[in-house]
Amino acid sequence: MVPTDPSPAPSIGTASPVPDEIATFALADLARDRVWRRPVLVERELLILTTRGHGDAELDFHLLPCRPGTLLRVRAGQVLRCPGPQFDGTVVGWDSGALRGFDVDPDAPAAWRQLAGEDEDAVITEVSQLAVDCQRHGDSPAGRALLRHQLAVLLLRLTLPDADHAPLRPEVETFRRFRREVETFRRFRREVEHSYQLTRRVEDYSAALGCSVRTLTRACLAVTGNSAKQVIDERVALQAARLLAATDEPIAQIGRQLGFSEPTNFGRFFTREVGISPGAFRAARDHPPTGRVVRPRPPAEGAGVNAGRFRLGGTGEPANGGHSTRTGSPTGPGGGTGRA
Repeated sequence: MVPTDPSPAPSIGTASPVPDEIATFALADLARDRVWRRPVLVERELLILTTRGHGDAELDFHLLPCRPGTLLRVRAGQVLRCPGPQFDGTVVGWDSGALRGFDVDPDAPAAWRQLAGEDEDAVITEVSQLAVDCQRHGDSPAGRALLRHQLAVLLLRLTLPDADHAPLRPEVETFRRFRREVETFRRFRREVEHSYQLTRRVEDYSAALGCSVRTLTRACLAVTGNSAKQVIDERVALQAARLLAATDEPIAQIGRQLGFSEPTNFGRFFTREVGISPGAFRAARDHPPTGRVVRPRPPAEGAGVNAGRFRLGGTGEPANGGHSTRTGSPTGPGGGTGRA
């Protein structure tokens, strides 16, 4: 049975009173206004289970189709918008410390997944129980421990292999080589997440990881089809787009946060990567996204979110690194202010 009485939503944009708090609430509670005029900058880890209706979720400026049984995995720092009252869902939100001590990879679940059959029944049951226990037992030490275990079980279930996530390489040796490149790519992406505001030089990352520039580039090309430098620049451009769309921070300040000492340098970089200037991008943020929505496919293992070339208002990779989809309005994103 789909959860219908989730616990109250925590305050949006504020730190949780308990460091490892886990909460469940309605999807509508994430929005700053009823129609999601702008996206919100998500500050917690989220799983969103669509419970009724049909519509498109805009995750990091990519449109993902949602209907009952659709599961979205939203990482802290991403921007999310679900325009209009087209569909609703139950949200499981947690802080990074909630899974400390559990052998769980919180980044393993795909950004988009359409549940079906026994998998759908099991996930709905677990989300329903989480919602009930958050409301009844979330204030006690034993209850919080219970919630952590339930969340770990839910995430582990979502990492189990199924027919939709079969290896893409039938040849064993080719797949083994691909796995090595995936691991290198994963290490590189983690380092980029830590350092993209400090450096965009591939040489700095190769030195930090103890491998050659050629090795990093080969791994990135194998997993995403882009070079290591493109992956770095794409990450910087994505963060710039998030802040432009979901905050009112001055453009020059955003550029400084991302390592640009001069606003003109930031403007040239963003225009080259995205296709329009930072000012034009921000001006378009209240416009609803348009374009064709394609059912996402599972990414190559390890590709993660936003592994493909980042292009707004055109053709780019969907948020789970799968096949391309046309997203956004002709001049920018669907818009954004506020933090979730």
